Amino acid sequence: MTASLSLIPPTLRPTNPRFSSGPCTKPPHPSMTALQQHPILGRSHRAAICMEQLKLAIRQTRELLEIPTNYKLGIVPASDTGAFEMAMWNLLGARDVEMLAWESFGQGWVTDCVKQLKLNATVRTAEYGDIVDLASVDWDKDVCFTWNGTTSGVCVPSGDLISDDRKGLTLCDATSAVFAMNMPWDKLDVVTFSWQKVLGGEAAHGMLILSPRAIRRIETYVPPWPLPKIFRLSKDGQLINGLFAGETINTPSMLVVENYLNCLTWAFSIGGTGELIRRANANAQAIWDFCDARDWIDNLASDPATRSNTSVCLKFTNPEIRNIAQFSKSIVKRLEDEDIAYDIGAYRDAPPGLRIWCGGTVQISDIQTMLPWLEWAYRTELAQQ
Repeated sequence: MTASLSLIPPTLRPTNPRFSSGPCTKPPHPSMTALQQHPILGRSHRAAICMEQLKLAIRQTRELLEIPTNYKLGIVPASDTGAFEMAMWNLLGARDVEMLAWESFGQGWVTDCVKQLKLNATVRTAEYGDIVDLASVDWDKDVCFTWNGTTSGVCVPSGDLISDDRKGLTLCDATSAVFAMNMPWDKLDVVTFSWQKVLGGEAAHGMLILSPRAIRRIETYVPPWPLPKIFRLSKDGQLINGLFAGETINTPSMLVVENYLNCLTWAFSIGGTGELIRRANANAQAIWDFCDARDWIDNLASDPATRSNTSVCLKFTNPEIRNIAQFSKSIVKRLEDEDIAYDIGAYRDAPPGLRIWCGGTVQISDIQTMLPWLEWAYRTELAQQ
């Protein structure tokens, strides 16, 4: 390909240019107008018809994710952040703690544990693109970690190194992993995620999943710090079971609940979590193959075994690029201005580059059509340096 020809923009364009890592692109569902006419809207969330929808959201999530029947699953406030904070404030402090962090959200949990809860935790960190040595983790401690580093594009390759006879609890922020990766429920005592991630729901609501071991901790341990009402999971030494039966702590958006139910219905219709995982794998593989065939772009994840199949993070490797940060921003802006790819810039705390969402709501045809435009944008920016 000559230099002049390489600057000619491609002809085909993505049908859907939304590659944001959250809120993620939506699956096909009824229009917002139809959603607004649903009979639950404008009703109290405590009305029977609304309670049934909240319970349905819990039941269908359990079914889709194949969560064990003896695990509790509830809808909580403040997205994945609220769910994970709730878990930390209720459960930590009973045992020694290890905090694992390899990206910005994991670092946030470290800050909350060390500076807010003031626990003397062992902190293990890795640079963007790597994860910590899981074989060195003491699973007899309580261990907090993200399964998928949304801002770094790395994930836990499996739960094999998590001890089956661990004495501590595993607290897992899995917000960009559930519905796209196989979750080993028997290895995880607390799992949190949010609706605006893999299934393309709306924000502000989180999901909290508790194993029997986590429930036992809640019912036998009283944290030494005060718990705000919005965080409380127990009363008089007993788990508040209503929280896991649709009786939310604060008022949920029934519009958002109904939208989430539409997302769940769509996921079932295409074949469930197995198909969602297959789609995410295929989407990510298309980008990995693109990078493998070029010497100017590469995956941020240093080990292919830890590459995320949802938040695929990329770095520019051409030494001729004078200012990587500005170059990356220019690529992102050019593709957005052309309506080819929206919101694909690297997270603000991550190394300069790109972050392309590949979850199951993204169509592989859009990935395949976007990638030639990415090469065009790269060559155009390089020529203009």
